[in-house]
Amino acid sequence: MFARRLTPCLIAWIAMIAAARAEPVEEFYRGKTISLVVSSSPGGGYDTLSRAIGRYLGRHIPGNPAVVIRNMPGAGGIVATSFIAKVAPRDGLTIAGVQNNTPFEPLFGTKEADYDSTGLTWLGTPSVETGLLIAWHTSPIKKLEDARTIELTAGASGANSTPSFYARLLAELLDLKIRVIPGFPGQNEAYLAMERGELDSYGVTFWSSLTSTKPDWIRDHKVRFLVQYGPQKEAALPDVPYGPDLVKNEDDRLLFEAAYAPLAAGRPFVAPPGLPPERAAALRAAMLATFHDPDFLAEAEKQKLEINKATSGEALQAQIARVYNMPARIAERLRKITQAY
Repeated sequence: MFARRLTPCLIAWIAMIAAARAEPVEEFYRGKTISLVVSSSPGGGYDTLSRAIGRYLGRHIPGNPAVVIRNMPGAGGIVATSFIAKVAPRDGLTIAGVQNNTPFEPLFGTKEADYDSTGLTWLGTPSVETGLLIAWHTSPIKKLEDARTIELTAGASGANSTPSFYARLLAELLDLKIRVIPGFPGQNEAYLAMERGELDSYGVTFWSSLTSTKPDWIRDHKVRFLVQYGPQKEAALPDVPYGPDLVKNEDDRLLFEAAYAPLAAGRPFVAPPGLPPERAAALRAAMLATFHDPDFLAEAEKQKLEINKATSGEALQAQIARVYNMPARIAERLRKITQAY
């Protein structure tokens, strides 16, 4: 009898939820505030970019909601990504800007990343990265082939840091003699060691970072570009070899693709899983429109934010799914390189 009494209430509740989910997007967002969670501390590159996007995103969402920033640093972006995956309401009022490693940490075998990246609602990225292996101009290594017979010393912060990972990846896939020297607090300290002749290279240099922090190195030919890798060749470096073109077989090519997937993710923005489809579509459309907004682009240029290839949420979602669908043997090789020490 209790079940029979409950049934009309249950039906009414289901109908109410369905009506709420069917509420027009503009009506839902009007007068609301979206929380944009930033997975880093205030003042950094991700924070600066997210705040710039937040100033224009609302104008492209039906109903023009306000956007407020909430910083949630920790574990290289994993804390914020876990929050989006497990805690944040699934109503379209909470989104996040996260580091590009976070979609792939579960694949890398990171225990703290116990979320399903493929189930999240990826909203897009305004840019992609191109990774580079460079050598200081006084180094005996003048081209990539030299690094197969002459040891190249590359600075890094730690044995399992991103620069160390990419140095080991390149050494394995391209048969290079790279000796990683950890212990540098960051890129700037390693670059200073290169200028002093103490290092040949840094484990990984991103083209966007080099152009903004060391443009004189490029202008004055202070570094040599040995190889580039990422989702596409950098147009400004047409004569620099492209790593994926140099590998020996299909498995190596797939490993390269899986390894540079974070570079293809660029500066990703994400929402929780299970959003009402019309709100997910509205957020994705608004994010892409923001990436092309002339006012946003003008501010990005003023702040020297790299906006080089706007990618839609749908494309980013498919890209992440493709990496997770690679054969298990590729994921196993990737984990071995990631967790070499």
